[in-house]
Amino acid sequence: ITIDVAYRFFNTDKRKFIIADTPGHFQYTRNMVTAASSSELAIILVDAKKGISKQTKRHTFICNLLGIKGFILTINKMDLVDFSQQKFNSIFNQYKIFSKQLGIDSFKAIPVSAKHGDNLTTRSSRMKWYKGLTLLEELENYDLNNSINKNRDFVMPIQMVSKSKENKRTFFGKVIQGHVTEKDKVKILPSNVLTTISKIMSPTDKTKAYLNESIKVNFSDEVDCSRGDVICSKNSNVKIADQFEVTLIWMDNSHLISGRQYWIKIGTKVILGRIQEVKNKIDIEDFKLLSTKKLSLNDIGKCILITNETIPYIPYEYNRELGSFILIDKETNNTVGAGLINFALRRSENLFYHKITVDQKQRSKIKNQKPFVIWMTGLSGSGKSTIANCIEKKLIFKSFHTYILDGDNIRLGLNKDLGFTISDRAENIRRISEVAKLMNEAGLIVITAFISPFKNERSLAKNIIGEDKFIEVFIDTPISIAEKRDVKGLYKKARQGDLKNFTGIDSPYQKPKSPQIHIETTKNSAENAADIIIDYLFKKIKKFN
Repeated sequence: ITIDVAYRFFNTDKRKFIIADTPGHFQYTRNMVTAASSSELAIILVDAKKGISKQTKRHTFICNLLGIKGFILTINKMDLVDFSQQKFNSIFNQYKIFSKQLGIDSFKAIPVSAKHGDNLTTRSSRMKWYKGLTLLEELENYDLNNSINKNRDFVMPIQMVSKSKENKRTFFGKVIQGHVTEKDKVKILPSNVLTTISKIMSPTDKTKAYLNESIKVNFSDEVDCSRGDVICSKNSNVKIADQFEVTLIWMDNSHLISGRQYWIKIGTKVILGRIQEVKNKIDIEDFKLLSTKKLSLNDIGKCILITNETIPYIPYEYNRELGSFILIDKETNNTVGAGLINFALRRSENLFYHKITVDQKQRSKIKNQKPFVIWMTGLSGSGKSTIANCIEKKLIFKSFHTYILDGDNIRLGLNKDLGFTISDRAENIRRISEVAKLMNEAGLIVITAFISPFKNERSLAKNIIGEDKFIEVFIDTPISIAEKRDVKGLYKKARQGDLKNFTGIDSPYQKPKSPQIHIETTKNSAENAADIIIDYLFKKIKKFN
């Protein structure tokens, strides 16, 4: 009984093979996806006595989704149906109708009896009505040119860059599409810089390199590019974008949190990104689209992916390597999802950053100050808003230009549409971070008062605002004291079950492990806390001056 993917290696005089044997049960969908993602041909095994099952349909759907173009319907246990041609034809016709619905144009069908060896490696004398090839002959003669990489333009993601003693750079990578010749004009993405290949070092040719070869190249001039960038033909189909519609297969026991940052690995590049929205998920039993806002283990859904920077890509339909990606949890380093890029959102490819003449330095100079964000985090009732007001009063008295972003105030306006699910909280912090960044650009010192209970989202805020301008302050108040204060009556509602997802009661608070400032409110008044934070701020300002 197969639970994980079982790999078996063998070869004949014609070819070498790797068989990835996968489990059939729904709960092991992620294992099926793992095997299908690197396979070129699918053998769909059917019990002749049972006929087409849900499992048959599920496996075909996943293989088709993952871009496999070749299908061999292998109808086994023909000995149990007296090697009946009629039974074979019935199953064949059922599968033909189903596969056509998925857009599968053609497939091979072979009747076999694995137990007795019929039509595996030699023709069966008990099924003379079958005139096709044996299973092994089909495997040996399958046309490998019918692959997913349809476009022949040269594409190579850079895996490594080395520098010689003469300061000359050499770029290493694997050709994932097309071929390249010395003196060819190429471009580097995402920078769109044009250059010429001056030298190629490949295992088969001194001046050319072909698909799937690992090679080294030199350019005719100095080009600024690094691991994760892509070298491609001048008129290649590789594009760049930072917003995509994707098909995502969720592979973790905990569910996907929309808006949360994950590491995204695509090609040889690793960047930060987030699933901004789950549009729907696919019912794996009947392939209908179901409305949902989250994905759980083994779910497959259509989502919107946003990356923190533009990346080179090719839709998965045309190239597996630059059309697929994995999601990695920042905390555990576990691979939690695998995705296929369907297309870039039009807005992503049609939006361009407009350079503004007056920059942050000029705005800050007029105000005679350095912009920072004082990011206060702590439980509800810890005293964040009170301390924020004290800080602002003291800074205004010293003629600093400030602004407070308070959790409740923001939720009454800008973020009025957001609830308190983990996904909504992640989006709440993302929006606030972007607003704080804009205020920093205006030269302001921004003071925020948000619970911001999750480490991941506080890390997102730091990335958006910039580590050099971000001061994390942990307002540390024991929950027993915060609950006693309960100025807004929220803890009481949460204890009664009238307020769901309340931090500290039925939703966790992840304490900062190494905040720049740690304020224990049992030892410091609001005034003292404000003084401690301002002293730290002035030291930072002095350092930057």
